[in-house]
Amino acid sequence: MASSAPVPDVPSGIVKKRSDLALRVVSSLVLVPLVIGITYVGGWPFALLWGAAAVGIWYEWSALVSGGVHRPALLAGGLALIAATAFAGLGRVDHALIALALGILAAVVVAKPSRRIWTASGMVYAGGALLAPIVLRQDAEFGFVAVLLLYAVVWATDTGGYFGGRAIGGPKLWRRVSPNKTWSGALSGTAAAIVAGLLVSRFGGAPALLLMVPVILILSVVSQAGDLFESAIKRRFDAKDSGHILPGHGGLMDRLDGFLVAAAVAALVGLAHGGINASARGLMVW
Repeated sequence: MASSAPVPDVPSGIVKKRSDLALRVVSSLVLVPLVIGITYVGGWPFALLWGAAAVGIWYEWSALVSGGVHRPALLAGGLALIAATAFAGLGRVDHALIALALGILAAVVVAKPSRRIWTASGMVYAGGALLAPIVLRQDAEFGFVAVLLLYAVVWATDTGGYFGGRAIGGPKLWRRVSPNKTWSGALSGTAAAIVAGLLVSRFGGAPALLLMVPVILILSVVSQAGDLFESAIKRRFDAKDSGHILPGHGGLMDRLDGFLVAAAVAALVGLAHGGINASARGLMVW
């Protein structure tokens, strides 16, 4: 005889979280191999990938801080990013920097007076998304491995933080900005990043694995700082997501927030240690 016991209702919030997680997994299974493949190829495909990402980030930032798209500033910044992408694809990062500087100036001039600082900040943010990965990838010897290290550290930080935080819980990391993030998640993400980063470093031929640990640790921490920074921006402008272009992830800024800051720091470390033509080596060889 069939049981007549009532089936308990599943809260709609739990159903939505499970649905979002499923969308994240499916979209990641599609995007991750594609991004790694383009990174391996390098050259123009890689420049176009990050050029498109930078333009998308600029659009989302502009819409977020202006309460809607301000077309003159959006156009000025977008054209500068497209020009910078073309120069970067040709290997002229110096010309790309000039194009970005002119774009920042033009966007600020035509922006709403009350949004000029935010407009300039958005161009710097989007410009970093374009140039930092390209500067690292153009190193013929270690470029692919260095960018792969960034992917591994950021993805492991996100994944380890998500599951570690849910499993352990505990005190919040910064409740006012991101109420779901915990110290246990932050530490779990950092631990996962160190494991993933060391595996990539060993695969990529880094000669001193122990010396890579502080590098990986810094990249994981600044990745989480980038995540918190983007959360603070969204909270400042009362937005849940920066956009809706990626299923289960929200906007490009939502997905790339940690990577952008980690890539910028990695590029700066690599440039300081290895120079403009060997920035990835400067990041990987100590």
